[in-house]
Amino acid sequence: MTAWPFITLAGVGVGALMGVFGVGGSSVATPVLSLLGVPALAAVASPLVATIPGATLAAVPYVRAGDARVKAAGWSLVGAVPATIVGALLSRLVGGPALLVGSGMVLLAVGIRVLLPIGDAARAAGEQRRQNRALLVAAAAALGIFTGLLANGGGFLLMPLYLLVFGLRMRQAVGTSLLVIAVLSIPTLATHWALGHVDWSVALAFTLGLLPASLAGAHLSDRLAGGRQRQAFGWFLIVFGLTFTTYRVVAR
Repeated sequence: MTAWPFITLAGVGVGALMGVFGVGGSSVATPVLSLLGVPALAAVASPLVATIPGATLAAVPYVRAGDARVKAAGWSLVGAVPATIVGALLSRLVGGPALLVGSGMVLLAVGIRVLLPIGDAARAAGEQRRQNRALLVAAAAALGIFTGLLANGGGFLLMPLYLLVFGLRMRQAVGTSLLVIAVLSIPTLATHWALGHVDWSVALAFTLGLLPASLAGAHLSDRLAGGRQRQAFGWFLIVFGLTFTTYRVVAR
């Protein structure tokens, strides 16, 4: 097992990503911890312990600035919370290695789509879709299944969903995503904890680095223009997803 200082440093990096991009819970932490030698299911579930307080802290600056859409977050949770529990229970059938490869592949696909332009017409259509509460709940439920399977807070899926489907701008999507992550990680953690997937020594060392870094990242995002922030987000997902997926496939 990797020494705890390296896990704490990983928490710092992931926390900064969480604050800036509204992602970086288990979706990014899982591959990083796996590369550091944490066993598959522990790498999937243990970061959730840090994700809940980390996302809450990171959301505060966005809420204060009026960039978080509280109603959209609430309707998202109506669909996502029960679906996440179902997905977490199904994760035992899929297995840890498959979940890790799946994480990397989804990061790659999402990153490519985020880089594509978002026109005014597409954003206006997204705003109309956001008023359809049934659609928002259904989309969040589908996301929740996948979130439970991969044991992440859902940010790396929520961000593109809010940006591309429901018409939010970058900072709005980040702030809203963080609100959902903070709540959605609770049932996911509870389910994986009950299944015995959480390594608490890893979880605590990771939390020590993530909490201050997530708050610092949220404040740093104020200095980034929305377009630059989105482009950086897309390229990060592409590079990270491609590198990690290739590594996992070769390792297997």
